[in-house]
Amino acid sequence: MNWRRYFWPVVGLAAVIFSLLLLWHELRGISLDDVWDGLAAIPTRGWVLAALSSVIAYAALAGYDHIALLHIGKRVSWLFVTLCSFTTYALSHNIGGSVFSGAVIRYRAYGTRGLTGQDVGVLVAICWITFVLSSLLAGGLVLVLEPQIVDRFSGAPHHGLAIAAGLGMLILISAYIFGSALHLRPLKIASFQLHYPALPIVARQLLIGPIELIAAAAIIFFALPEMHNPGYFVVLGVFLVSFSVAQLSHAPGGLGVFEVVFLAGLSDMDPVGVLAALLVFRLFYLIIPLILGLGVVLFFERSQFSRTES
Repeated sequence: MNWRRYFWPVVGLAAVIFSLLLLWHELRGISLDDVWDGLAAIPTRGWVLAALSSVIAYAALAGYDHIALLHIGKRVSWLFVTLCSFTTYALSHNIGGSVFSGAVIRYRAYGTRGLTGQDVGVLVAICWITFVLSSLLAGGLVLVLEPQIVDRFSGAPHHGLAIAAGLGMLILISAYIFGSALHLRPLKIASFQLHYPALPIVARQLLIGPIELIAAAAIIFFALPEMHNPGYFVVLGVFLVSFSVAQLSHAPGGLGVFEVVFLAGLSDMDPVGVLAALLVFRLFYLIIPLILGLGVVLFFERSQFSRTES
């Protein structure tokens, strides 16, 4: 047995168990009736806007693949790329380890369109870089413009450090843009080559990438109650922290981890209302896309099987 194969799944499972214990301790006074009342209290407008935000988020995620294919110079039909991207993120967000699980799904799909393993490797790398850039840009702006966001997690004001960290993130973004302008040499690892994206590609990364994070955070914002609501910018900051921690935990779907961190970031709000908003997020961003994504996979595999038979 190769222990490395099981290391990260075990870490993810441990993160889920630990987080669920913390979540139970945090919400032990809340009943299912309270949660249902919290969901019922969300106005129709909130449900509609949350659903629209999830559509925008997944449309932006499809843009990740379109940007990567433009970078490697491969032409694939718009519909196929959009469905492949949607399915990839719908499944990988729920499975965990999105980079690796997403690579497997993309390899299976794009391989039928003539892309090689190296092509898919570059595509996955560009998509990952786009996500990192988006997180740095959004996180940097939040820390510079709303440095008190760190107070919600640290319990003490560190506004100077928050602004410095935010500026550091924005400097990294500037360095990335500058590197593109310099036309740096490609990164080589054995036979694998990753060319530096050209400025038009970088512009698309910095435009489309943050839209996904902004829209995903908006799902929760529109479902939150108005009482003690700190405003969208703070919700975005708390979302970025929660989502990043959930990704690092390798917990499938960030189960428990995402909720614990988010509740800590919005501790001044009614936990019932926050939990209801997080359930809306899971419904629109994880559960419904997962069901639709599995349907796309079944249709794709059936079409491939029929093609092979014929």
